[in-house]
Amino acid sequence: MNNIIQEIEAAQLKENVSDFNVGDTVKVYGKIKEGNRERIQVFEGTVLKIQGGSSRATFTVRKVSNGVGVEKTWPMHSPNVEKVEVVRRGKVRRAKLNYLRQRVGKKAKVKEIVK
Repeated sequence: MNNIIQEIEAAQLKENVSDFNVGDTVKVYGKIKEGNRERIQVFEGTVLKIQGGSSRATFTVRKVSNGVGVEKTWPMHSPNVEKVEVVRRGKVRRAKLNYLRQRVGKKAKVKEIVK
C-alpha cells in the first residue's frame, strides 16, 4: 500500500524546482484564475520557512503591503506556481524566521550574502 502512494506522489513532482533557502527574497509567479481567464500574479517577499517533503513540501513568503504584513504559503510542486525567482540571497542562522513577524522597517531586513 505504501509503495502505491509513493508512486502516485512521485508522478506529481515537478522536475525543475528553484533552488532557494530560508531568508531569501523571492518572486513567486502564481497563476490566478478569474472567470474564464487565467493570468500570472507576482508575489515578492522573504521566505520565512520551508517545511514538508516530497510532494507535500510548502514554503511561506512574507511581504509588507501598505503597512500590513501579508503571508502566503505555497505548495512547492503545485501547478499554480509558475516559477520561483530568487531576487537576493539572505544570510540567516535559523530554519524558521518567525521572529520577523514582530519586526517593522529596517529591523525586519535580512542580511544579504555577498559573493
